[in-house]
Amino acid sequence: MGEVKEPLVEARLPTKYGTFRIIAFPGDSADKENLALVMGKVEGEILIRIHSECFTGDVLHSMRCDCGEQLDLAMKKISKEGKGIIIYLRQEGRGIGLVNKLKAYNLQDDGMDTVEANIALGFSAEMRRYGGAVEILENLGVKEIKLMTNNPAKVEDLEKAGFEVKQIGHSAEPNEENKDYLRTKASKMNHKLEIRD
Repeated sequence: MGEVKEPLVEARLPTKYGTFRIIAFPGDSADKENLALVMGKVEGEILIRIHSECFTGDVLHSMRCDCGEQLDLAMKKISKEGKGIIIYLRQEGRGIGLVNKLKAYNLQDDGMDTVEANIALGFSAEMRRYGGAVEILENLGVKEIKLMTNNPAKVEDLEKAGFEVKQIGHSAEPNEENKDYLRTKASKMNHKLEIRD
């Protein structure tokens, strides 16, 4: 395991799903702090969601993706369990940034899928990294993780970092706007998803 980064600030955050502690940690740049939302005692096996920033989905409730619904679902599951952590990583648009993500939207509207659009813009299909999540989990003293994800890359990265990980499927209900996007995640990114017509 690596160097443990100290948190920048911590505050109480009441939400419609219950009260969390919100903790800011240094990110890759000064204006891109990573966040942890913590509910309950951090001990034993902990329910975790590693969520990458999605302004359009998380804030504007875009139907092009399932990001905002996945974030809400994670908060509901943690509230029901009474303890857990959401790690919010500031890596918008699979790591390509908001403006490039909007450019990718235009390419998708012209017929490309999300992977083809990223490549057409000069990026790889997946630019996200999970080192920031590892640093936060180490700081919080987490060892055993119940990870809410459909993405095997997250599981692999955490296991390589020395965590015990149990994967828990985490899917929102598809809609007509995001079905093709979800199919691409399953077929080209190996996400564990079943999309029915």
